[in-house]
Amino acid sequence: MIILGIDPGLAIIGYGIVEYKNSKFRTIDYGAITTPAEMPTVERLDMIYRGMNQLFHLYDIDEISIEELFFNKNITTGITVAQARGVILLSCVQHSVPIYEYTPLQVKQGVCGYGRADKSQVQRMVTSFLNLKSVPKPDDVADALAIAICHAHSNRLSKELNRF
Repeated sequence: MIILGIDPGLAIIGYGIVEYKNSKFRTIDYGAITTPAEMPTVERLDMIYRGMNQLFHLYDIDEISIEELFFNKNITTGITVAQARGVILLSCVQHSVPIYEYTPLQVKQGVCGYGRADKSQVQRMVTSFLNLKSVPKPDDVADALAIAICHAHSNRLSKELNRF
């Protein structure tokens, strides 16, 4: 199964593409779609949409895992991230790929086994699971890979439970 993990944002959209087969991971690609702050929002959304579509043209993705929005104190930032997330989801739906959403707590639980793990713990586990030489940068990319790992673990568990 080829999983695309996505950490949504407006300035930086982290993505990580991994294969999960026989309880083993293989890293296919990871990186970020970035948009310049000085660009109008609608043009940034178009860049995100085109960047997402490019990923679908390059890779045969089976499933999408994306982080749910977490609103902190700045609602204005939350609204622009929600717009970007909407464009990302639109691209996914148009390519007929199933989408699975995870909260930050679920991602930490799925990667570290502990929902209150800190960012460095998650990054160390991502590096370990994927046998990487260093933590992917920026943080959004490591987060996207963590979301993909979380999905692989969650999906495996649900399939195992359905056998009984």
